[in-house]
Amino acid sequence: MGKLVLIPRPTIERLPLYLRSLTQLDENGVEVVSSEELGRILGITSVQIRKDLAYFGEFGRRGVGYDVAELISQITGMLGVNRPNKLAIVGAGHLGQALARYEGFYEYGFLLAAIFDSDPRKIGTEVAGQQVLPADYIPEVVKSLGVQIGVIAVPAPAAQQVATQLVRAGIR
Repeated sequence: MGKLVLIPRPTIERLPLYLRSLTQLDENGVEVVSSEELGRILGITSVQIRKDLAYFGEFGRRGVGYDVAELISQITGMLGVNRPNKLAIVGAGHLGQALARYEGFYEYGFLLAAIFDSDPRKIGTEVAGQQVLPADYIPEVVKSLGVQIGVIAVPAPAAQQVATQLVRAGIR
C-alpha cells in the first residue's frame, strides 16, 4: 500500500511560479536548467526547489539539471492544467470582454466556454468568439457544458447575486 504524503501549502503555492519561469525559459530556447539557476530566477534557494519537487517524484539529474520541457509537463500535470478547465464569465462589459480576450487563460489550461450578461443590448453580441448569453441561462449552460469555474465581472452591487447563481448552478 502506498504511503500518504502531505504536501505543504507553500510548496503547492510555488508550483505555478516554477511553471511560469520554466515556460519563459522554454520560450527562450533553454533545454536544461539547474536548481541553482531556477532559484536565482525566483529568489528561492536551490535546496527549496529540490525539496519541493521531491514531494512529487524524482526529476532532473545530479550535476546536469532538469529537462525544462519534461518538468513543464510534470508540473502542468500536478496542477491539472494539462486538461482544459472550462470557465464562464458573467458580465460582458469592459472587464468581462478584456478577460474573455485574455489569451493567457488557454496557456494555463482554462477554456472560455461561455459569457453571460443581463443587459439586452449585449445579449447576442459576440465577444472573443462566444455569443453573449442571457444570465438566466447560467444553470443550464453550466451543466450542459461542464463549466467548472465562474468569473464574476459585474458591478459590485450585483456580484453577490451572481455568485449565488453560480453556486446554485454547481460551480464551487
